[in-house]
Amino acid sequence: MECLFCKIINNELDAKIAYQDDKLIGIYDVNPKAPIHILLIPKKHIPTINDISSDDIALIGELVFKAKQLAHEENIDDSGYRLVWNVNSGAGQQVFHIHLHLLGGRNMSWPPG
Repeated sequence: MECLFCKIINNELDAKIAYQDDKLIGIYDVNPKAPIHILLIPKKHIPTINDISSDDIALIGELVFKAKQLAHEENIDDSGYRLVWNVNSGAGQQVFHIHLHLLGGRNMSWPPG
């Protein structure tokens, strides 16, 4: 059984795409936690950050670099943005295919409040 993100990558499910190339896809989150909430997903299925190997170092770097570029394109690079990885269900991971959250467009200071 393929995961939700694999189905999006394979064009079996629709998603609002922010970016796509041969290695990764960026989609707008359907349940956004900020005005800008993009999920950057490698096309290679890797369940969690705990499952990455040394072969994935460049791919992980590409995800972070593309997040920086999308933050600029979305005009949130100067105001500030957050990059989040959730690892396993105890940290909020709901789809077990690694993905990097790009969040911005509002005050993202910590702690919230």
